[in-house]
Amino acid sequence: MRLFRHFVPLVLLAVAAVLIWRSGIAHALSWESLARHQAELMDWVGAHKLSAAAIYVAVYVLLVAFSIPESAIVTVAGGLLFGTLIGGTLAVLGSTLGSVIIFLVARTALAKIVARRARPLIKRIRPGLKRDGFHYLLALRLVPALPFWLVNLGAAVCGMRFWPYAGATLIGIIPATFVFASIGDGVGSVLAAGGHPDVSVIFSPRILGPLVGLAVLSLTPVVLRHMRNPKRDRG
Repeated sequence: MRLFRHFVPLVLLAVAAVLIWRSGIAHALSWESLARHQAELMDWVGAHKLSAAAIYVAVYVLLVAFSIPESAIVTVAGGLLFGTLIGGTLAVLGSTLGSVIIFLVARTALAKIVARRARPLIKRIRPGLKRDGFHYLLALRLVPALPFWLVNLGAAVCGMRFWPYAGATLIGIIPATFVFASIGDGVGSVLAAGGHPDVSVIFSPRILGPLVGLAVLSLTPVVLRHMRNPKRDRG
């Protein structure tokens, strides 16, 4: 019975995700849909700023919590509707809250099971994760190479502590999120002409290079600690 209770949050999240997919909401999040409705959306946001901001954050939380992959479109939409600064800030808030939800659900449902089945591995990596988990996760967040949902689940099942997880997530997603929001801030005419914004710019050298540099910089304390005391780190 206790095991079943652990799985209840995960089951509810999975059921809700299926319902969202079947409702067609996820499929409605497309460049074509944004282009078709951008005038109405901008008018509505202009007339209901606070309500629109709250709804936008709620939508973003749902996207991340249910691992729906259209977050880039919604981030660009935030820049289009609210501007780079406000849109980026709202996207960071929504993404962080959604990540926290999936982290807590996965930790409740899966962490103990994984710890039992992979006890030697977890026992080996947990001290390093406890000591340097913030820096490792920050590096992963800064460089958007791994799927966002995979990093969320991995941190949870490996036993990462909550506050380092939340802090690294909040800080680490800021650069890429504001890049997408800045794209949205000037994309109205592109959408109106039937085009799609080039979100692959995030992987261009001029954007990815500084992100990789920040990721390497975030790991500097870990490298320096290991250089000072390599024997303790191995033990």
